[in-house]
Amino acid sequence: MLWITRFSAFFSAAMAVIILSPSLQSFPPAAAIRSSSQPDRSLISSFRKSPSFRNAADECLSSAADSNVCNPSLVHVAITLDVVYLRGSIAAVNSILQHSLCPENVFFHFIVSETNLESLVRSTFQELKFKVYYFAPETVRGLISSSVRQALEQPLNYARNYLAELLEDCVGRVIYLDSDLIVVDDIAKLWKTSLGPRIIGAPEYCHANFTKYFTGGFWSEERFSGTFRGRRPCYFNTGVMVIDLKRWRRGGYTRRIEKWMEIQRTERIYELGSLPPFLLVFAGHVAPIPHRWNQHGLGGDNVRGSCRDLHPGPVSLLHWSGSGKPWLRLDSKRPCPLDALWTPYDLYRHSH
Repeated sequence: MLWITRFSAFFSAAMAVIILSPSLQSFPPAAAIRSSSQPDRSLISSFRKSPSFRNAADECLSSAADSNVCNPSLVHVAITLDVVYLRGSIAAVNSILQHSLCPENVFFHFIVSETNLESLVRSTFQELKFKVYYFAPETVRGLISSSVRQALEQPLNYARNYLAELLEDCVGRVIYLDSDLIVVDDIAKLWKTSLGPRIIGAPEYCHANFTKYFTGGFWSEERFSGTFRGRRPCYFNTGVMVIDLKRWRRGGYTRRIEKWMEIQRTERIYELGSLPPFLLVFAGHVAPIPHRWNQHGLGGDNVRGSCRDLHPGPVSLLHWSGSGKPWLRLDSKRPCPLDALWTPYDLYRHSH
C-alpha cells in the first residue's frame, strides 16, 4: 500500500535523527502562530494550498450533491480549530486526505470559538467537504476547574462533550480527533469500527495505573469511587474516539459529563482537564479499538514534554499528546526524533 511506503520512508528519516540527535530534553512553548485579532488574509497567507487527492476516483463520491452533510455514504470527522493549534489541525486534515482511499467521502466538522478561520480552510483545502460550527466558550467556562497545565483549561478542549448538540441530527456517528496528530492509514477503516452496544470506541490501556487520574479524596469517598462498582475501568485517551451520536443523544451523556464537572468545582476529585469526566462516565464501557489507532504520548508528559519512542506494534495514527508539540519543537530547532514523521504534512508556509 502507498501509505506503507510513505510511512516507511518517514520512519527511516526519524531513525536517522535518533542516531544523530538522541536528545531527551523538553522545550519551552513557542508563541502562537497568529493573534486571533488578525484578519483572514494574514491567516490565509500563512499556509500553502494542499494538493487535490484522487486516490481511487472510480470508487468515490464526486458530484456536488454528495457534499450534503446528511449523505449516508460520508465519513464524518470532527476536529477543533483555534489559532494556537491551527498548524496541527491543518496537518491532521492533510494527512487524512493523503491516506484516505476516498478523500472525497470524508466530511470534516470543524469546531471553533473564533469566527475568522473558515476562509483559511477553504483556501487551503479547496475541494474539502466541511462545515464550521461555533462553540461558545461561555457554555463551559463556569464548569472548568484549574488543571496541571493551563492549555488543558481552554473551553474548546471541552467541545467534544457537545458534538451531539452541535452536529446535525442526521449525523449518527463521528470520529473525534485532536489537533496534534497525523493519520497514516485510511480513516474509513476506523470509521467502520463496530461499537456493539457501546456509545464510544477508543484504544484502551488497561495496564495503566487508573487510580492516578483521580485524587485520594475521590477514592476514599464511596459516593464518588462507587461509580466504578461493577465496571472494569481502563484508561483511554479522548483524543481519538468513534462516537455513536444517536445513542449519546438518547442517553443524555452531555449532561452526565457536566454533572461530574460540577462536582469537581467543589470537591476537587481530579487534576487533569477534560479527560477525567469522560473516564467517570465511560471507563469500563468502551468498545476497544486497536492500539494502532492511537500511538499517543509522543508529546511527552504534561509538564516537561520530553521525547518518547513509539509503542511496539503497527501504526495507523501518531498522536503528540502531552505538552510537547512537533511544530513548536521544530521551530525551536530542537525537535524530537519522531517529529520528523509529522513534518511531511505541515502546510505552514514559513516552516523549515
